[in-house]
Amino acid sequence: MKVKNDSSTIEIGVVGLGLMGTSILVSLLVSGHKVIGIAPLPADMDGALDRIQSQLNHASEAGLLKEDVSKYLERLHLSENYEDLRNCLLVQECVTEVIAIKTEVYKKITQNTESSTVIATNTSAIPISTLQENVSLPSRFIGIHWAEPAYMTRFLEVTKGEETDEEIAKWVLELAYTWNKEPTYLKKDIRGFVTNRMLYAVYREMFAILENGEASMDDIDKAFRYDPGSWMTYMGLFKRMDQMGLTDYKEIFENLFPQLNNSQTVPPTMQKIVIEKGKGVNNGKGLYCYTKEEAVKWEEDFKNFNHEIFQLAAQYPEINN
Repeated sequence: MKVKNDSSTIEIGVVGLGLMGTSILVSLLVSGHKVIGIAPLPADMDGALDRIQSQLNHASEAGLLKEDVSKYLERLHLSENYEDLRNCLLVQECVTEVIAIKTEVYKKITQNTESSTVIATNTSAIPISTLQENVSLPSRFIGIHWAEPAYMTRFLEVTKGEETDEEIAKWVLELAYTWNKEPTYLKKDIRGFVTNRMLYAVYREMFAILENGEASMDDIDKAFRYDPGSWMTYMGLFKRMDQMGLTDYKEIFENLFPQLNNSQTVPPTMQKIVIEKGKGVNNGKGLYCYTKEEAVKWEEDFKNFNHEIFQLAAQYPEINN
């Protein structure tokens, strides 16, 4: 796809104005794009502009903005009308993880954009090739999976579906670097992609340890925070194995792998929380309990932490890249 990656000339649409959608939208604004934000439902517009302004202010505090917040807002257009996507070269879908809803969104995007427009999904679990079956031009459909807050992390996962044009994938990867990301590229579509497949294996094991009474929730969190958490921003897992020396890994794998949990059901602890409608910091009930004050402090501290870790990662560029 021969398009010059000059952000000022590339208009991008974001469909879905929830927390993740506005975060992605802000990341694109910060990168210099004109962005069209589409609310699939009128209620999605409620609070969207305030949230975007708050996120831009946070980006400003982190030193990510080259201009005043008002300048970025000038490049933003929020709408409920899909026709406003007509000049977009890329449209990022960020709606609920329901195939039927996503399919309807893709239909509206396609009806109101050029045949050359790339459609991307932020899905974290549905295979790209499955969603690709529901678009009229599957070669121009791709997965672009962001992490929250999108404007404050270097993570981006680009996934090629079975019918995605290789040139489209290359263009998206090139574009991702202009967004100040360090994108990973999944050439073959697998459920859960790279990050979630690894992370959910950890989730399964930690619930097994908890429910077997082998360690408390707090101790499991501390173990992960103060061991992997102390080096993951500096290096990935393969690099960590090299750094540790590879001598003992074969024997450890042979002894440990048969002992790891391989359950295919939802852990009882998680089932109980769902029944009780726990939503973590959003309603104070989750794996831990939170007062309103604690929930607000966690969110604020997490913003500050992301600011610091974003800057820290930049000081240690990847070796052998």
